[in-house]
Amino acid sequence: MSEDKQGLDFSTVIASTVHDMKNSLAMLMQTHSQWLARLPEAQRSGSELGVMEHEFAHLNGMLVQLLGLYKLGVNQLPMCPGYHELDDFIEAQLAAHQDVLSHRDLLASYRIDTVNPLGFFDRELIGSVVSNILNNAIRYAGHALLITVSEEDDQLLLSVNDDGPGYPLQMLERQSDYVQGINPSSGSTGLGLYFAARIAALHERDGLQGRIEIGNGGPLGGGVFRLYLP
Repeated sequence: MSEDKQGLDFSTVIASTVHDMKNSLAMLMQTHSQWLARLPEAQRSGSELGVMEHEFAHLNGMLVQLLGLYKLGVNQLPMCPGYHELDDFIEAQLAAHQDVLSHRDLLASYRIDTVNPLGFFDRELIGSVVSNILNNAIRYAGHALLITVSEEDDQLLLSVNDDGPGYPLQMLERQSDYVQGINPSSGSTGLGLYFAARIAALHERDGLQGRIEIGNGGPLGGGVFRLYLP
């Protein structure tokens, strides 16, 4: 059967639809910001606004992941690693979430415990991973978030810590299988961790691939996401 009679590949249809959804969401976010700017100062705050902004960021992050996974599947995801100042990278990530953090009354900070001020990675891809993990941490954090950057076994280690309830035991026990199906109580699909693991693995040096790890405890006592980059 010829290709035109078979019809479009379903994954291509989904990717095209997701791309259109992402554009629509961007327009919605822009219009929302313009509308918000016209409101009196007293009406520009409140828990409802924090929820909307967080869900905007969450939806955008999911669409970015879906497009990224499609491009990974068809070997079209560009990989452009370079040297980046770590403090500048982390500050940019936190700045992008500042409105949500403020409305959720969360204190976000970072600490760099390495003598090397530079990291070698794809800024856009790793930024997408960190953004998604921050969105998740914001959802479950009680009062604080902490990003730490250090070195471990000659690898760059970037950790996102929160003071929430931590990752469920089931996720910790099955963290080698990041696509764990939909959790009916939380709606989680595991795709965020799967996306993070695939992006980390694209970073390779001397036969060593990047990887991710989740756990509980850390400096804030809640969930800990660790990203290792060679």
